[in-house]
Amino acid sequence: MSSTLDSLKLAKLCAKLAEDKKAVDPVILDLRKIEGPTYFFVIISAESEPQLKAIANYLEKEVREELERNPRIDGFPASKWIVVDYGDVMVHLFLQERRGFYGLESLWKDAPRLKR
Repeated sequence: MSSTLDSLKLAKLCAKLAEDKKAVDPVILDLRKIEGPTYFFVIISAESEPQLKAIANYLEKEVREELERNPRIDGFPASKWIVVDYGDVMVHLFLQERRGFYGLESLWKDAPRLKR
């Protein structure tokens, strides 16, 4: 994993890039002090499957160009949940109704929310 400062920069960049593609309600959860599976979760909603795919593709392209980082990507727009995994930062992209169903923010409620 990268340094936590680099990881924070990546998490904030992912939230900003998602907003560039009109993502809904991006949230950054800081998991460093609660020993989560990664340093940060970035949780984002999209309004449609095409938008979900567009955000994932945009993140992959822009982060590769800016920070030279390549993610593992799992999920498909039809599943309504895509994970873009950078190891130290995991971006969860949901269709709006799926985000509430899985409730990651509730599951990780002890994690502080960071300002973008």
